[in-house]
Amino acid sequence: ALPVGSEFTYDAATWSVTPAMKETYNKNGYILVRNMLSQAEIDKVKAAVEGDDGIQAQAYSRDDGKSRRSRVSLWNHPVSPLPHHTVTSPSPLTSPSPPQLMGGDEIYHYHSKLMMKDANTGGRHVWHQDYGYWYNNGCLYPNMASVFIPVDNCTRKNSCLQVLRGSHLLGRIDHRRIGEQLGADPERVEKAQKVLEHVYVEMKAGDMLFFHCNLLHTSDQNSSDLRRWVFIVLDSALMECDGQESLEGKWFMKLNDDISIRDKVH
Repeated sequence: ALPVGSEFTYDAATWSVTPAMKETYNKNGYILVRNMLSQAEIDKVKAAVEGDDGIQAQAYSRDDGKSRRSRVSLWNHPVSPLPHHTVTSPSPLTSPSPPQLMGGDEIYHYHSKLMMKDANTGGRHVWHQDYGYWYNNGCLYPNMASVFIPVDNCTRKNSCLQVLRGSHLLGRIDHRRIGEQLGADPERVEKAQKVLEHVYVEMKAGDMLFFHCNLLHTSDQNSSDLRRWVFIVLDSALMECDGQESLEGKWFMKLNDDISIRDKVH
């Protein structure tokens, strides 16, 4: 179970970014908001990401160091009808006040991605900080955040996200190659695990987790018979998007483009 006070419930009629949300985010490095997307919005996201000739065709995979692979499709320019808001500076919250959670400055879209852990085969993601990658992409300040949106229900059985509560306060940790992934220094992670709470973030499709770019997080291999796909980022006014636009020019990342892994892998 999540620590008391770590989660909130979305109500379109009353939603606002409250002082309690800001305090929780600053203390824990994340907040969980239940029921942020309606079932109609969830269905629209699934339809957009499941087609073989669209986002699926742009996917690549990496070895997790334990002979399993997870697929990812990553793009830098928003793709309709997917929800895009921000994975970056300074706040990820959607409506009605996107900039409030992390200070009120202007925000912009950094990138979006679909993370795919397929049933019985999906690989783990090692302990890491997102800023451990983004720092090498020229992002000077860690005023960045991710929005984690389950396409499928995420439970411990099918490898839900795991976080170290409050680990964003450690600052950026050095990262190194683990398999074909970039992971936080294992010695630092081990020390952090001794003093910080290890939280399994179980979520349903339609929930959203907003987390700081320096929050340590991981997920296990998916050895269950349940798929676990997650879309990272979001936007408001999703239901106003009526069809998928062309993916041309959206700059989907290929494995060899990722400068965070210095030794190229194939």
